[in-house]
Amino acid sequence: MTVTRPVVSGREAAWRPDPHLVSLLDPASFEADQYRTLRLVIEGRRAPKSLIAVTSPTSGDGKTTCALNLAGAFAAAAASRVLVVDLDLRTPSIGDHLGLTKQSPGLVDLLLDQDLTLDAAVQRHPQFRLSVVPAGRPIPVPYELLKSPRLRELLQDARQHYDYVVLDTPPLVLPDTRLVAECTDVFVMVVAAHRTPKVLLGEALNVMDPTKLIGIVFNQDDRPLSGYYDHYYGSALRSHQRRRTGR
Repeated sequence: MTVTRPVVSGREAAWRPDPHLVSLLDPASFEADQYRTLRLVIEGRRAPKSLIAVTSPTSGDGKTTCALNLAGAFAAAAASRVLVVDLDLRTPSIGDHLGLTKQSPGLVDLLLDQDLTLDAAVQRHPQFRLSVVPAGRPIPVPYELLKSPRLRELLQDARQHYDYVVLDTPPLVLPDTRLVAECTDVFVMVVAAHRTPKVLLGEALNVMDPTKLIGIVFNQDDRPLSGYYDHYYGSALRSHQRRRTGR
């Protein structure tokens, strides 16, 4: 896939979005169609004004790429207002994936400064129909910020002004995602083929509210989805559901 990377003259530096953002860069591709399928599933179960969290059992599973591609699938509808929020405050990467040169003020600034409004940190991408709240500066221990009522206020404000709010949350091996779980509507979990340990997937499923888990995205698989998914991950999901429901 060839990605055109325009250079912006003047004071703005060149922006270089991640070429894996197929929903935004190559919407006619087969890969982009898979994200439209995910969009269809979410739209079938949730009304607009939803807070949609994307997470993974561990780091490196592709959750940020999935979050941005899902947001791009929502943004394909001209009337939809879509916001992406980087909640991975330890290792933020939304801004880098989108090629944004301005990373501050971000979510961290909003959480620390009560006088800042959500609009102060929202950036509208120069090419894509997306609004973004980058994390801002990394925070090595974000526990108190993610636990604060201020975060819930900001997310509720976002819900009022956007049709879909996609949250790139930390991996579930950290306590961070569990802190914000109560103020999200649904979770999408991303697992990487041949990489995500099955035991970590099981642990991630055990700490999640099963009523909010809308599905598992099987990422980076070079084989047909049927068979391998059922053997490796489908069995874990079914066992988890049986334990939760007693059936």
